[in-house]
Amino acid sequence: MALTNALEQARRLQDTLVAWRRDIHMHPELSFQEFRTARLVADTLRDMGLEVETGVGKTGVVAHLGEGRPVIGIRADMDALPIHEANDVPYCSQTPGVMHACGHDAHTAILLGVARLLTDMPDRPAGEIRFLFQPSEEDEDAEGKSGAQRMIDDGALHGVDSVIALHVASGIESGKIRIEDGYASAAVDSFEAVVIGEGCHGAYPQYGTDPIFILAQVINAIHGIRARRVNPTRGAVISIGSVHGGDANNVIPNEVKLNGTIRSFDEETRQQLWDELDKAFGVARALGGDYRLTIRRGYPAMHNDSGVAGLIRQVTEDLLGSDHLHIEDTGMGAEDFSYMTNLAPGAMFMLGAKLDEVNRPHHSPIFNLDESVLSTGVAMLTESTLRLLRQKA
Repeated sequence: MALTNALEQARRLQDTLVAWRRDIHMHPELSFQEFRTARLVADTLRDMGLEVETGVGKTGVVAHLGEGRPVIGIRADMDALPIHEANDVPYCSQTPGVMHACGHDAHTAILLGVARLLTDMPDRPAGEIRFLFQPSEEDEDAEGKSGAQRMIDDGALHGVDSVIALHVASGIESGKIRIEDGYASAAVDSFEAVVIGEGCHGAYPQYGTDPIFILAQVINAIHGIRARRVNPTRGAVISIGSVHGGDANNVIPNEVKLNGTIRSFDEETRQQLWDELDKAFGVARALGGDYRLTIRRGYPAMHNDSGVAGLIRQVTEDLLGSDHLHIEDTGMGAEDFSYMTNLAPGAMFMLGAKLDEVNRPHHSPIFNLDESVLSTGVAMLTESTLRLLRQKA
């Protein structure tokens, strides 16, 4: 398939891609509850004549095309978020309080399109293509495992030589591609803490130990970690997301609760942030109070293999033109695709899908995307897969 032909064939699927995406968008399902979505995916893949496995990683779907080596995996996530959609569109979510606010509906539709193109290709290179429709990228189960981990546990990545994926980006100009070597998303950990004092009447603070006052000093210490304890050349963020304490305006409470997120790239910095956070809360004891701190380890940083990322960059230039490469510093978002790239050389690229001049951030009630890029995503993944098959043969 010539490069221009790949793009032309993907564009012929545009109406079908939009229909798939809108169907999934109208019927969003939360993490590990993607039953309808998985049925739609499995039925569509079977209609293409593919060998299909269901119930992989609880609610995931895996399809196989071809056989032998190399084995190239392509991943799309299927889950939605607990957000009530505020968009006034014909395909608005029909499930109150649940919405595809991160583009996973588009990812699923795009991968179905890739499967259609590759299945219909008579001169496809030798090897196996494995389509990985993953549940629960946005959340973890009761055992603290995400959809990628569960699929890996069920053998979905067994024997895979390389794995690729895309993610739509509502803040990047439509049709642009962002792909970087090395770290492409951060490790994400979370913390919950309680600062403990001794409650008393608000008019007589001298008779207690004010945990709110103590917390103010702790927060300063936390914000000083990145500024004064971590090597300035290392990526690191600690943000406090919520603070709760007290019920009455004239009562100093016994304790204040807070939680937050910790982001990093390398494991050395990750451990340092954990250690420094514990020291920051130690300020509470110096001021006569106490604390409890729980840190929960989350997704590791996602590392794009330089060889795979370079291949995708070349595909972008050949397929779309070098002017479609979007240059931007790596952010501190997180992705459980990192578990897959830890097992096999791989990369994820960002597909610009900015709809209009309205700010439509991911995980917001007005998130939406330019559907014209669906065919671009299909062509990019299709051509990247073909090149990986030839390269690793």
